[in-house]
Amino acid sequence: MTSPRSLVVLGGGVIGLATAFHAARRGLRVTLLERLGPDRDGCSFGNAGMVCPSHFVPLAAPGAVVQAIRWMANPKSPFYLKPRLDLDLLAWACRFWRSANAAHVRRAAPLLRDLALASREDFASIASLPGSDFGLVRQGLLMLCRTRHALDDESRLAEQARRLGLEAEVLTPGGVAALEPDLTLDIVGGVHFPQDCHLVPDRFLAALHHHAVQAGAQFVWNSEVTGWRTEGGRIVAARTAQDEWPADTFVLCGGSWSPRLAQPLGLRLPIQAGKGYSLTLPHPRQLPRHCAILTEARIAVTPMSGALRFGGTMEIAGLDESINPLRVQGILDAIPNYLPAFQPQDFHGIPPWRGLRPVSPDGLPYLGRSRRWPNLIVATGHAMLGLSLAPVTGQIVARLATGEPPGFDLTPVDPDRFA
Repeated sequence: MTSPRSLVVLGGGVIGLATAFHAARRGLRVTLLERLGPDRDGCSFGNAGMVCPSHFVPLAAPGAVVQAIRWMANPKSPFYLKPRLDLDLLAWACRFWRSANAAHVRRAAPLLRDLALASREDFASIASLPGSDFGLVRQGLLMLCRTRHALDDESRLAEQARRLGLEAEVLTPGGVAALEPDLTLDIVGGVHFPQDCHLVPDRFLAALHHHAVQAGAQFVWNSEVTGWRTEGGRIVAARTAQDEWPADTFVLCGGSWSPRLAQPLGLRLPIQAGKGYSLTLPHPRQLPRHCAILTEARIAVTPMSGALRFGGTMEIAGLDESINPLRVQGILDAIPNYLPAFQPQDFHGIPPWRGLRPVSPDGLPYLGRSRRWPNLIVATGHAMLGLSLAPVTGQIVARLATGEPPGFDLTPVDPDRFA
């Protein structure tokens, strides 16, 4: 009897866990190497927990560069780039600028839509498994706008969504209030995307880990990959300080640390770490029924089994996991503008969380086989869509590892596109 093919997964965030889960269920012999311990707290754990077919526009889009420049002068704004002399950062910024155009959005939007809808179905499938209690709520997302200008922009986005076959409804303040009767709001209107969902991220990761182990996956903690052994144009083993881990196929999904893993293989994966923050109120004054985004402030608001999480900001400051109090204060200052029942003092004693999202220069993930190393699959760079696209990413990687078609045209997310 032929032994199952072996797969080594590098990285224990949500992408790595989803990959281990789907690959093990397809009969592969899976080993996941994670540089931290089982109590890690990376960007997969404290995020806004949203599953977003509505987010079909990549970060690199028309107007993004101009808006980012405006925000950079304010350290409390939704975007901040820490000035530093870094050639990789400069090259990344130039590529972002070149990608921020309408043609790029037209090419990317259908694939992001299809990936998100497929992921949404898989979330429901995973939720139906015994032991999967991660609070999946399928009621949609609200884009809440304080200004007419923002509502006009979101209305145009809603029309674009409908052209892509997604559901979207522009609402008056009364229409929003009908969906959120228990919430005090100061807005001019909003947009409802009924196909979006939300969940509790750390509980989802726990469910993936549980089911991956049940399917036979092995997890090795505190095992940072420091190098590779290659022979004849193929990767033979991943090296850690303690051991070598041979496999038939390797999956690189190290989040913001992926470029460090790729560099010894001669691969270029331009990624900047986009630091985000969140604060979670265990007993909020009011609890919404839907997840929402406070549009102008770029703050996500998610109910999570009785608690309420607020998250936001994009801080480009390298692999720096320290907490910048000004960034946190920017979130706290903006919340009462939309939700006047909440005040900054509500958050006294609430510890802020931070995580580093892996952001590519064109706002799209890297997903697919490496041309240089045929037994290497890359799955990283998902930015703020890591949780949202994790299940479908795991499915695609598992298909590629077993020699099946991926099920999608992966040309826009080719991991060698910046080589």
